[in-house]
Amino acid sequence: MHIIELMKAIILGLVEGVTEFAPVSSTGHMIIVDDMWLKSSEFLGKYGANTFKVVIQLGSVLAAVVVFKDKFFELLYLRKRERKTGPHLTLMHIFIGLVPAGVLGVLFEDYIDEHLFSTKTVLIGLVLGAFLMIAADRFGKRTVAQTVDDITYKQAFIVGLVQCLSLWPGFSRSGSTISGGVLVGMSHRAAADFTFIMAVPIMAGASGISLLKNWEYITIDALPFFVVGFISAFIFALLAIRFFLRLINRVRLVPFAIYRIVLAAVIYIVYFS
Repeated sequence: MHIIELMKAIILGLVEGVTEFAPVSSTGHMIIVDDMWLKSSEFLGKYGANTFKVVIQLGSVLAAVVVFKDKFFELLYLRKRERKTGPHLTLMHIFIGLVPAGVLGVLFEDYIDEHLFSTKTVLIGLVLGAFLMIAADRFGKRTVAQTVDDITYKQAFIVGLVQCLSLWPGFSRSGSTISGGVLVGMSHRAAADFTFIMAVPIMAGASGISLLKNWEYITIDALPFFVVGFISAFIFALLAIRFFLRLINRVRLVPFAIYRIVLAAVIYIVYFS
């Protein structure tokens, strides 16, 4: 594989890592960058390129595990800790939040891969997701869950329902779930923490299913492309998560929504008008 292809893998890993946990849609950005510029499908094939976009999310998953390792240890009881007397995050919260999108994702995975991985559908998702984020900041309930340990089962389930919107590329998993959390009374930081923790099993599961179904596309020739993309996504996601968590309570969601709308408008004008 030529150095130019490996540079493309680094760039796509950068796009994935920087945007995965920001409410701007990592899948949407990768599709836009790849379809309009890098064109990895020319040497990976259509389904190989789609598989790559899903698989390198494992790099971002690993970054989230590193950042939230203490919380995962607590959830899995892998270290001693004093039992909290008040409410606290449990595996049941995670499970409840995962079920809706998990079920729909399994049922419609083939349809999504076949029909929704395009620049035009991403532009729709970017704009509609932006409106949801603006609505969350404007109409969100009074904050009753300041931290991730204050989240109720009902809030977790509603966030899970809203997360189903992210199955449409461009809508953004973090954008939809953080918006859903804010709408039901979570602080922006609590919603972001819950989003990132919940992202680990659902992203790992989606990547695992894609690997099993599309293993033949990861050939010996293509393997360096996948490996380099994975490492790049991990490094940039690690940096991006820490930065975003310091930022979200200050700027909230509207600036990200404005960015999404401007991006969609620019791409539409340049490429489709």
